Amino acid sequence: MTGVPATDGWRTSLRADVVPWLLEPDTPAVRHLALRQLLDRPEDDPEVAEARAAAMTADPIVAILAAQQPDGQWEKTGPGYATKYRGTVWQLMFLDQLGADPADERVRRACEYVLRHTQASSGGFGASGRMGAEAVAPPSAVLHCLNGNLLRALLGFGWVDDERVQRAIDWEAAAITGEGVERWYASGTSGPGFECVATAGVPCAWGAIKAMLALARVPPERRSPAVARAIDAGVAFLLSHDPAVADYSAGPWADRPSRSWFRLGFPSAYVTDVLQNLEALCELGLGRDPRLGRAVDWLLSKQDERGRWRNEYAYNGKTWVDFERQGQPSKWVTLRACRVLRAALS
Repeated sequence: MTGVPATDGWRTSLRADVVPWLLEPDTPAVRHLALRQLLDRPEDDPEVAEARAAAMTADPIVAILAAQQPDGQWEKTGPGYATKYRGTVWQLMFLDQLGADPADERVRRACEYVLRHTQASSGGFGASGRMGAEAVAPPSAVLHCLNGNLLRALLGFGWVDDERVQRAIDWEAAAITGEGVERWYASGTSGPGFECVATAGVPCAWGAIKAMLALARVPPERRSPAVARAIDAGVAFLLSHDPAVADYSAGPWADRPSRSWFRLGFPSAYVTDVLQNLEALCELGLGRDPRLGRAVDWLLSKQDERGRWRNEYAYNGKTWVDFERQGQPSKWVTLRACRVLRAALS
């Protein structure tokens, strides 16, 4: 491998250098994020701006935005959880993961719609299928996974100064630490420390990962003491098990880790995988922590002979447009893997 700067030593861990493949112009959304996240190009770099503009006129972004209603929602009025994975909340998550332009008016309408309809009075975002123009999510429907996913998207789209986003940050921190929560709901987040109804009240690692990905996007200088404590609690929980094994409890009915942990995919919804656990921990500055070593080795072992990773969880047929072909080499999963390897091995 030639032409690899010393600071890009992580690329020598690959079976082949995939960065040129990720920079190909036929997938401009991948090119845009690879320029930013692997090569550290600034947002105002002409190549970055060109790639983002091209991504906004190409699938999957163009197909998602074409399905949007004029008021900012998709498929059904209301909190937007239904239907999976074509409702409003999923499109906001996916647009963020695709690197959509925060300044695009359609993206801004989607953010505003979610803040009006999906945010419960408690401050968290609720997984509700209620319908109607005036419907909002109830506090009993708030879950770590959805709140984390939507909070991360809103922060990524630049809404950190919005009072409603600050309330969602406060809810997430309080729900993790248990500080200042007035009521727990048996139908939703049922207690502190990532306890959730979906896992019969035991701490949910999938929810914890989504929450940590959200709080990782809160600028360090904007993190309150409560947010700092919540991050510490989340990191401690995720590192209380070997991320390579992922033997976190999923409730009394699950006697082994879900197979989904070990099927790398894109886009990411409420299901998570070993790679997303690594993403969260790396974004929080723990990329070189030796406790991630086995998981990093496992990730490296998933490459093919060309240094690429397959999309094993592609949501084909469930979204407005198929992002990639199931089981085929994936630029998106490869980009995810390279971000982690850069943090862990540089």
